[in-house]
Amino acid sequence: MGHLTYLGVLAGCLVAALWLEPVLRVNVLRRWRRLLLTLLPVILLFGLWDLAAVAAGHWSFDPAQVSGVRLPGGLPLEEVLFFAVVPACAILGFEATRAVLRRPAGDEAAADEERP
Repeated sequence: MGHLTYLGVLAGCLVAALWLEPVLRVNVLRRWRRLLLTLLPVILLFGLWDLAAVAAGHWSFDPAQVSGVRLPGGLPLEEVLFFAVVPACAILGFEATRAVLRRPAGDEAAADEERP
């Protein structure tokens, strides 16, 4: 069961954040292209960083804590999922806070200033 620990933690993070989408109607998943454009650079950059750290011997993964599914380069599937799940949860939390406080952000703030 220990080999599913990392996946379990990631699933717990998603469960803790995904309810914000329907309850507060934050529309993060509805704007999937925007989410994907946000997550892809994070996944790529930190994936490469991890590969370099593993190759240099600075970082490793306990085989007893991961599923055993390895992606090209040797990174565990869970590590790549981490780089998608954690930022997605952070975005959901940010958008939920904005929804509750009714605050604009990013391009919405600029659009509000342009309106007469």
